[in-house]
This record gives sequence, structure tokens and C-alpha cells, in this order.
Amino acid sequence: MGYAKNAIDDVKDTTYKDGSCTHTTKTPNPWWQVDLQQVYSISKVIITNRLDCCSDRLLGAQVRIGNSPDNNNPVCGTVTSLASATLPFCCNGMVGQYISVVIPGRSEYLTLCEVEVYGDPVKGCH
Repeated sequence: MGYAKNAIDDVKDTTYKDGSCTHTTKTPNPWWQVDLQQVYSISKVIITNRLDCCSDRLLGAQVRIGNSPDNNNPVCGTVTSLASATLPFCCNGMVGQYISVVIPGRSEYLTLCEVEVYGDPVKGCH
């Protein structure tokens, strides 16, 4: 039920049992990633967190953007507050093909109910 593709299904339901959120097993440094298929200049990433339980699991999660598929890209932002289900990160034109959400340094479950990415394709020499 917690498939990775659920984070990009355009459904912002914050209740896991409704079937629209991702969910990993409890694992060290859990992660989720989307490959944008080309390089973008990213202005903003918005994460929708789970609210029916366990929303604190996302504390410390990092939004990473870059061209490396190994989740070791520069950090756009870190989840430091759970005041809202919707967590926006302004990425100020960070460039990359891969957007990852990673919880570094601990064993945890990673649950994302939606990940929205806003940006423009980077035009370059190909």
C-alpha cells in the first residue's frame, strides 16, 4: 500500500490507510527519490506529511537536489517543524535531475503523502 509512486499521485490525503502515502520499512537512513528525467532549476519543493499518526517521524528529513542518483546531493532544506501537514522548501534555483527526501543518521520509517516539485527545465548544450 505504501508504494513510492504514491508520493507523486497528486493526492494530498494525510491518512495512510486511505492508500495515497508512501511508507518504507524501518531502516537506517530511509529515502525516497524521483528522477525528473532531465535537469531542472528547482524553485520550490512541498512535502505533505502524514497526520493520522507518527508525523514526528519526518523531523530531520532532508530535501536533496542534484544530478547524482545516490541521494548524496546538496540539501535544499530540512524538516525542523511539523506545525502544518504541508512543508514548503524554497530551493532558490538549485539545479538537478533527482529530488530525494532522506532521513539521515537514524533508523526510521519514511512516510510521504505527497511531494510537489516546482521548477523549470535547464536549457544547455547537449
